[in-house]
Amino acid sequence: MASSKVFRIGIDCRMYSSKFTGIGRYVFELVQHLARIDTKNHYVLFFNEPEFAKFTPPNKRFTKVKAGASHYSFGEQTVFLYKLLKEKLDIMHFTHFNAPILYRRKSVVTIHDLTLSFFPGNKMRSPFYRSAYRLTLASSVNNATKVITVSQNTAKDLQKMFKVPEQKIHTIYEGVTEEFVQNTNKEELEITQKKFDITKPFILYTGVWRSHKNLVGLIKAFEILRSKHNEEVQLVITGRQDPLYPEVKRAAHETKHETDIIFTGMTSEQDLINLYSTARVYCLPSLYEGFGLSPLEAMQCGTPVAVSRAACLPEVCGDNPENPTALFFNPCDPSDIAEKLYTALVNEPIRNQLITNGLEHVKEFSWEKMANETMEVYNSILRS
Repeated sequence: MASSKVFRIGIDCRMYSSKFTGIGRYVFELVQHLARIDTKNHYVLFFNEPEFAKFTPPNKRFTKVKAGASHYSFGEQTVFLYKLLKEKLDIMHFTHFNAPILYRRKSVVTIHDLTLSFFPGNKMRSPFYRSAYRLTLASSVNNATKVITVSQNTAKDLQKMFKVPEQKIHTIYEGVTEEFVQNTNKEELEITQKKFDITKPFILYTGVWRSHKNLVGLIKAFEILRSKHNEEVQLVITGRQDPLYPEVKRAAHETKHETDIIFTGMTSEQDLINLYSTARVYCLPSLYEGFGLSPLEAMQCGTPVAVSRAACLPEVCGDNPENPTALFFNPCDPSDIAEKLYTALVNEPIRNQLITNGLEHVKEFSWEKMANETMEVYNSILRS
């Protein structure tokens, strides 16, 4: 920074977590890398329990504060607001759109996706919650000094929906955690496969169960693949089984190959790496994604990837027909999904190309780069 002043920068760490991908991982990596690259400014980190008690500041320039307010709560608009104002911050970074509506000081907000705007799902049926979501989101992007989006696609959606000026938005890609590399330890891989009753080559999906994830479409495509091509493969679906989406289990039950559809439930990070490392192909059939980190994790583990030609996925996964890093399909057409999966399963020249190009493509995404570009956004505000 040009100025010699030490600034006080706040970061909303209420979703901080090192365990899984998503917003928790984003906040974790941001804090860890800022601690390495910024040797000057003071950071105030706002946590909820149990992370508040667990977190040890990396150095004396980092202070933790108990936020005492969960997301979407009245306390977020009152208690959290009071604590933010008390700290007299030069800039506050809200790492999710949940920010106190009355906070009017300099701030940055990161918008990870607008999924709930397009696919509210079964958890957002209430008109009250939908209205509260829209109000909070609109307030966050309008009140923020700068807005960070994790893909250009999300930036474009934000401009269309809320008329946010283009110069106010900065697209900063997320990174892929270094731990996600191919595990070649045969014994460890076999233990993971036995744990989940995986006995055949398999197609892998990782993530939550939500309507926009299109798991029913994936299961239909798997049935077409097995019936048409007679490929002896399994479909492995990770993630917590959500009773709000019974159609997923129902779709599996209605297939002829139900016994080859495996629901693992939540997995440890090491098991997830092992599944990436042994999957014949990774598939993400989503109708909408804000960034799409899982295909990049799969690429870094040396696994061929097949994904939807939807939302940000061509942007993030590298849509280059001449030198493909992924195979793309129409997510609304189970037959197209099945054909792309078949190609990724059996066509060795294409498989090898996808693996080689994927390993090269994923080098473009790093958490260190994300933190450096985020600091540039901070600096542009603090200099103004």
